[in-house]
Amino acid sequence: MTIYSAAITLILVMDPMGNVPVFLSLLKNVAPKRRLWILLRESLIAYVILALFVFAGKYILNGLGLSEEAMRIAGGIILFLIALKMIFPHHDDQTGLPQGEPFIVPMAIPLIAGPSSMATVVIFSTQHGGKYMFTVLAAVTIASLVGTLILLSSEPLRRILRERGLIAVERLMGMILTTLAVQMFITGVATFLK
Repeated sequence: MTIYSAAITLILVMDPMGNVPVFLSLLKNVAPKRRLWILLRESLIAYVILALFVFAGKYILNGLGLSEEAMRIAGGIILFLIALKMIFPHHDDQTGLPQGEPFIVPMAIPLIAGPSSMATVVIFSTQHGGKYMFTVLAAVTIASLVGTLILLSSEPLRRILRERGLIAVERLMGMILTTLAVQMFITGVATFLK
């Protein structure tokens, strides 16, 4: 595993381009100067949570009695389902979201550091007996920075790409993630069969 491959996978799983319309709608009633602070704060909270999962992943697996192969296979399936949602989106009703300025929920969790991001970090950090932990931490750092930059440019992106452009980029990312998910699943099965 390289920092590059892990970071690209995490960026695809975190799906910052797909989150742009959600963030714009969540922050539409917030003053423009305050939006910057909120995005930075929520991104930092999400980063800290993902970094904790890098180091706690081994203990989570051991506590649940899960093998590395099982996590790879499950991770491949989870990523595949995420990719399908990106390619064939089903827009949820957001009427249940809290009103006012968001704090931790729903921005930091689950939009930036969602269950899929956490599971991916756990899978990556526990591979090969955990010898890639610092590689995964570097990948989490890169993915978080890229995601934060994309979200900070959400207003210009919306003006440039418009809604259809954002949807097209999200679906393209979903196609790439599908391939990564299938590869992760095949690797998990191959390792198990050996």
